[in-house]
Amino acid sequence: MAQQFFPLKVKSVEKTTADCTILAFDINEDLASAFAFKQGQYLTLKANINDEEVRRSYSLCPSPMDNEWKVAVKKVEDGRFSTYANEVLKAGDTLEVMPPMGRFYVEVDVEKQKNYVAFAAGSGITPVISIIKTHLALEPNSTFKLFYINQAVSTIILKEELEGIKNRYLNRFEMFHFLTQEERSVPLFNGRINKEKLDILFKTLIDQESTDDFFICGPNQMIFLIKDYLEEIGVDQKQVHFELFNTDDIPQSKRKPKDYKVDKNILTEVNIIEGGKLFRFNTPKGSENILDAALKQNADLPFACKGGVCCTCRAKLVEGEVDVLVNYGLEQDEIDNGYILTCQAIPTSDKVVVNFDASISEQK
Repeated sequence: MAQQFFPLKVKSVEKTTADCTILAFDINEDLASAFAFKQGQYLTLKANINDEEVRRSYSLCPSPMDNEWKVAVKKVEDGRFSTYANEVLKAGDTLEVMPPMGRFYVEVDVEKQKNYVAFAAGSGITPVISIIKTHLALEPNSTFKLFYINQAVSTIILKEELEGIKNRYLNRFEMFHFLTQEERSVPLFNGRINKEKLDILFKTLIDQESTDDFFICGPNQMIFLIKDYLEEIGVDQKQVHFELFNTDDIPQSKRKPKDYKVDKNILTEVNIIEGGKLFRFNTPKGSENILDAALKQNADLPFACKGGVCCTCRAKLVEGEVDVLVNYGLEQDEIDNGYILTCQAIPTSDKVVVNFDASISEQK
């Protein structure tokens, strides 16, 4: 079955900070299995705003055990959906919502004692708090340390809930707040995280050898700083998990350049299997990614970020060759098994066949 949107009623709209709103959705029994999720996953929301379809993905902040479906939407400058969610949307309204997706998690193991470390900034706390709650509840011997960066105390998203977790798991959960626009008594916790602060953290608060997994979520600059640091000090890549918001400010050095010329007279036959149907069209070889080319042909395909991050447009390459420009969503084993992100895959062979249905069936 292909991924699809479902009309969901907004159960409540609550402010967690002045510029961040928590949206809760009503999920009836018929959709409960379709909307079952793992800690750290996200929902893709769709709305018609000023006669334009807008899609955005937001992480679920409850634990799967909470039987709740909530996302935090932080208002950003010129953000169409975030402004709509914070200023227009109200309880009782209906949004189109795609079932949960995402791989920003590790499996729970109730038998093991594990130690986790998370770095979050701003609204990056939303998937992280779901991960924290789940592992602390289901792994009775595991520990979690959270390093959380915000501008000021008043901008800390889900602050009361975080304090509640800290009080509940006094011996297994530690939380350290970094503020960029308010002075703190300890200099270490003033300002953004940088390499010098990471050096101090790993000498005083983080035991690299005993930490099983690291989670990072926030602005891309922070994510790559911490990710690169962890790799430099010898942390196995498999232990480092990160969730990007978008690819807008990813350094050009981390992007793959196109090293071929486009000839509009040479066409690629693109075949897309989705929802049990075959959709076929031609596009100039090497001209644009499969998703954009298909959308121009009025294909109805699943997508959200279009930036190689969210994996909503994940599909299996059955035949042909493509050049993948950016990938921050697929794991290496998925790539080895032929999966691509169609929003980043440019056809370079005479014929390409991609199967969205194979992607969905293997995720369930």
